[in-house]
Amino acid sequence: MDFAAPVDPARATGLLADAVRTAEADHVDVALLARAGEYTRFAGDRVHQPQDITEQQVVVRAVVDGHAARAATSALDRVPDAVRRATALARGLARTAAAPGSAWTPRHHDTDDHLLWHDDTAAFDAPARIAIAAEAMTRARRAGSTAAGMVGRAVTQLAVASSTGALRHAVATEATGSLTVGDRDGSAHWANLHRSRDALGLDAETVADTVARAVRTRGREPLPHGTYTVVLGPEATGELLGFLGVLGFDGGLAGAGVGAATTPGRRVASDLVTVADDASHPFGLPIPFDVLGTSKAVVPLITAGLVGGPVTDRTGHAHVAREAVPSPVAANVVMGPGAERDLVAGVANGLFVERFWYTRLVDRRTGTITGVSRDACFRIMDGELADPVRGARFTQSVLDLLATVDGVGDVVRAQPVMNVWNGSVTAPAIRAHGFRFGPR
Repeated sequence: MDFAAPVDPARATGLLADAVRTAEADHVDVALLARAGEYTRFAGDRVHQPQDITEQQVVVRAVVDGHAARAATSALDRVPDAVRRATALARGLARTAAAPGSAWTPRHHDTDDHLLWHDDTAAFDAPARIAIAAEAMTRARRAGSTAAGMVGRAVTQLAVASSTGALRHAVATEATGSLTVGDRDGSAHWANLHRSRDALGLDAETVADTVARAVRTRGREPLPHGTYTVVLGPEATGELLGFLGVLGFDGGLAGAGVGAATTPGRRVASDLVTVADDASHPFGLPIPFDVLGTSKAVVPLITAGLVGGPVTDRTGHAHVAREAVPSPVAANVVMGPGAERDLVAGVANGLFVERFWYTRLVDRRTGTITGVSRDACFRIMDGELADPVRGARFTQSVLDLLATVDGVGDVVRAQPVMNVWNGSVTAPAIRAHGFRFGPR
């Protein structure tokens, strides 16, 4: 397929502007969220399931007498119908309500076009992706292992029009890669995403490093229950930071008086920890405005260990997800890198954890989650990786662990956020203390 915006930009903005102009409501926002991707999947010794996926959704918010209602469609020719449905729903709410509502309407009058396009990603075509897959499968086979994964490129498109005069449009490229190398009872994993393919870091050296880690996991032993000094890889750190929203840094919770962000300035982490939602940052998947057309502000979530504030609709973080109540979401979370190249060297007795999976929230008040370690995990002895260990169940407070961080790596990687459109978390490796594996 042509590597371009799923919907012609002129058609997208014209369609949305026309829908807003003819709406019979006090206020209307219309947003087009579209994405077209090409993915090359591979496993064992062959490429399989090559996929081209195009998806689009138009989301409408209508406001009548301060009462808001939404409707959505995936068909561009049904956008006027969606506007009428949302307006009728809002009018029905206003008619039956005892008093006017208080739906917030953004006041902006900017008209702009943001382009987050990288030609290196546009050139990341099927032959280039197959070459990476072949490199991974060949290296793994020579080591007596197997490789599986996915490499891809995509175009993300967001267009917004509103009755306050906003007409905004963005087209952004996306490069993504993941690699799992299995070796008998062990495995190793690598993943990253970026607007730029060249910044993705998926090359022969990355493949070789992943294969070598997998080989080192041969003969894994059970991990004894206990509390450990840990070095968490970038993916493991990112998994923890992905919970900041539900711990109170998404504005809906903070507005209800729930979570850490209700107490700005409180220390919740080491002074080495700085995390922001930053749509101007080159890492992750930045987009400069939200589905209401509001420009995204940089929101410091944690600055040198101190609580900043939550993301809200007013900071440009309005979000609509499938099967979820619309709410503000931190969609481009970035923890800054540190200065340490080798975090393991500073550990006499500890544990290296590559990543986590099946993580779930346990206690919002204490910031506690549970999950399982996965892939390349090793004991650390005298500053070096030692025996490989199997995955183990943990239950741990995210904020308690961040408070013990005394080392931050100098390399970051990004990963997507479940059920957040264009959402990502970017993080470095960290060294921390008091991580509990096994029953508490």
